[in-house]
Amino acid sequence: MINQVRSELTRYLRTETVGGALLLIAAAIALLWVNSPWGDSYVTMTETVLAIKPLHLELTLADWTQDGLLAVFFFVAGLELKRELVVGELADRRRAALPIIAAVGGVVTPALIAAVVGYGIEGMDRGWAIPVATDIAFALAVLAMTGSRIPAGARVFLLSLAVVDDLLAIILIAVLFTAGLALLWLLAAAACFAAWALAQHRRITSPVVYVPLALVSWYALHEAGIHPTLAGVALGLLTRVRTDPGEDKAPATRWEHRFQPISAGLCVPLFALFASGVPLDGNIFGELFTNRLSLAIILGLLLGKTVGIFGISWAAIRFGVAKKPANLGYRDMFALSVLGAIGFTVSLLVAELALADVGDGSSVELAKAAVLMTSMAASLAGSALLLRRGRVHQARREARALESE
Repeated sequence: MINQVRSELTRYLRTETVGGALLLIAAAIALLWVNSPWGDSYVTMTETVLAIKPLHLELTLADWTQDGLLAVFFFVAGLELKRELVVGELADRRRAALPIIAAVGGVVTPALIAAVVGYGIEGMDRGWAIPVATDIAFALAVLAMTGSRIPAGARVFLLSLAVVDDLLAIILIAVLFTAGLALLWLLAAAACFAAWALAQHRRITSPVVYVPLALVSWYALHEAGIHPTLAGVALGLLTRVRTDPGEDKAPATRWEHRFQPISAGLCVPLFALFASGVPLDGNIFGELFTNRLSLAIILGLLLGKTVGIFGISWAAIRFGVAKKPANLGYRDMFALSVLGAIGFTVSLLVAELALADVGDGSSVELAKAAVLMTSMAASLAGSALLLRRGRVHQARREARALESE
């Protein structure tokens, strides 16, 4: 009976709707907690240091969720990206062209807008990267809840777009937030990656091999000065996605099936709990629409993402560089572009990394508030557009059904 309940729970956690809902609940708890009379206990919790003395690791609980738990999220993203590149939508270059082009537009345009609006502000030398990423779980959850009557191509387009988008964001994190490299530790991480690839090539399946390699590669990147979540991406991309003769599922499919509920049900919600605690006092609300830092993030996400994704997609289709997804109109694609402005998880991470050393910490809080507010606005606007487009598609299906009778 216990196994049956556990199986149902993991199946439930694999749906985008539930993962996105848990993320929102965790963020809401953090906001309510830090702005309640018990707000000091929230700060104390996030700043509690958990040390592993033999490894000389002393991180706060907030840092452990950011550096540790998000590595699982990025591992799942890496597996999903590898599958899409080898056997999925991105394997066909013609089909892959549109989401890849859209993702590039959805990264470059927000970055340019944020850089221009925030020019000269302390921390914006790297803070321009805050609005570049789309949150896969959050965006797909909104699509699942409000876009059920939209053609299936919408999910494929949004998923492919978000996966490429996250890959570009991961590259930016690696480039922007690597201050100095410890070469020996970097070589140790590379050795772990090579051993992982070799184990995959030799068809080794034992977790006794893979778990130590994952932990050591994470630690090696941390000590090398590179953000350790990138270990998750690298290991995901090195995992085999094609099935062998007689094999039921490839390792990437099995591990994605196994780790996705952990990522959606534990890692991302806990990160949201520790990252979303922004004190919403009068000063924050007053600065959201007057401070150039918050305006750079708001305009970068809401305007930059929407215009970047939709504008470059329209141009690519118009000039024959890419094909429009089957049964999707331009208005459908505009609604999906608005969902691209949901920049929750990775945007909060980049805000922490880019602005941690700026001033007294108020810049980080303001940037987080801007990300949270804009992501919520994009989810509401996108939902409204999807519901409207869903009614249009439903009416067309009913009309066709009547004509065929």
